[in-house]
Amino acid sequence: MVEPRRELIVSTAPQQVLVVGPSWVGDMVMTQSLLITLKQQHPDVQIDMLAPAWCGALTARMLQVRELIDLPFGHGAVQLGARRALGKQLKQRGYDQAILVPNSFKSALVPFFAGIPKRTGWRGEMRYGLLNDVRILDEEAYPTMLSRLVALGVDADTRLPQRLPWPRLSANPAAQQAALGKYGLDVSRKVIGVCPGAEFGSSKRWPEAHYAALATQLIGQGHAVWIFGSAKDVPVAEAIAAAIPQTARTHCHVLAGKTSLLEAVDLIAQTTAVVTNDSGLMHVAAATGRPLVAVYGSSSPLFTPPLSAAAEKLQLELSCSPCFKRECPLQHHQCMNDLTPAMVMSVLAPKLAGVH
Repeated sequence: MVEPRRELIVSTAPQQVLVVGPSWVGDMVMTQSLLITLKQQHPDVQIDMLAPAWCGALTARMLQVRELIDLPFGHGAVQLGARRALGKQLKQRGYDQAILVPNSFKSALVPFFAGIPKRTGWRGEMRYGLLNDVRILDEEAYPTMLSRLVALGVDADTRLPQRLPWPRLSANPAAQQAALGKYGLDVSRKVIGVCPGAEFGSSKRWPEAHYAALATQLIGQGHAVWIFGSAKDVPVAEAIAAAIPQTARTHCHVLAGKTSLLEAVDLIAQTTAVVTNDSGLMHVAAATGRPLVAVYGSSSPLFTPPLSAAAEKLQLELSCSPCFKRECPLQHHQCMNDLTPAMVMSVLAPKLAGVH
């Protein structure tokens, strides 16, 4: 049997690294931990990110990234010729290493066509030959997404430190003030951010009625409520606002579908606290350092928790939860319906009491 040809990988400190990023907001936030690790290992390294612009925009708030390179391909699209052309274009930059966050075959094509000498990633779908620094995942050694990301930033078989770096997104004060003016937002009241969306499916969403009841109580206590989300979250956000009594609604602002992702980062950083589903914006809120309460139903906080000491996680211990399904397979959504606004307020209130 003929052994496959193995490329020689020279283990020298990389001067330039291309990180192929994920296509999800939460995963992009957590990828910053990989970037921090690279900078800790090699302080002078220059890091570029190859990712879709819509979530890669977050790199503008990551001090470790030199440049975002747009990956202009739709979800699931291979477009072999276009990826080859992009790889040839990037070849002239002379990257020393590529690190792939996604496990897909297509994510390995551009670094291969760019001729990057060291191409690091977890063994994924048919990537032998495309990668030459292939890591075999030991789920016991790397039980969380954070540990799996950080492990790609160190040499294979290197023991990870006990304390892994957490993401920290830096708000832009000038952009923050511009966004406040753009959306006519008043910060005379303490602001509670609400992130009611969940791209994965309805099973991860706390009910609109619960959010509305909580928002009504908070407004009655003298707070303002800002509802964040993408264009897909607009119906949910508007349903929450509509369920708030008319007399209180003036202090509720629906920002879902209006702000850019970077504006959402800057405005979330302006809040006093955040209540959120397990979502991409949960990770954004955690990375801005805001106190937050994250409600969990069908998913588990063990693999991708909010990475912040100021975060609290709420989940009912039901026999059917977590099920990891997009929709409740039992059609009762008890894991979220039975997690009441009073339960969330009991965790949120101490956080608000400690803020002046």
